[in-house]
Amino acid sequence: MSVDAATVRKIASLARIATTEEEVAALVPELNNILGWIEQLGEVDTDGIEPLAAVIPNALRLRDDVVTDGGIRDKVLANAPQAEHGFYAVPKVIE
Repeated sequence: MSVDAATVRKIASLARIATTEEEVAALVPELNNILGWIEQLGEVDTDGIEPLAAVIPNALRLRDDVVTDGGIRDKVLANAPQAEHGFYAVPKVIE
């Protein structure tokens, strides 16, 4: 598969990207090189190889879900512009 100048202009138009003729001429060989690399990847034999999410084995380090800063509601509400009944008070929004 190869890309020509008309295809690059069409792609740029669909993507709403303004391109000059010099940019189109520069993009044609670049896109053809990218498509060549993709074709090379398609030739690689991957039968029997499991897909990987990463090249090294990763294990998530999980921590216990413990509340460590609870019981300071009064200190937290001291930062509020307005508090009522132990909660932040916000203005009513009606549309």
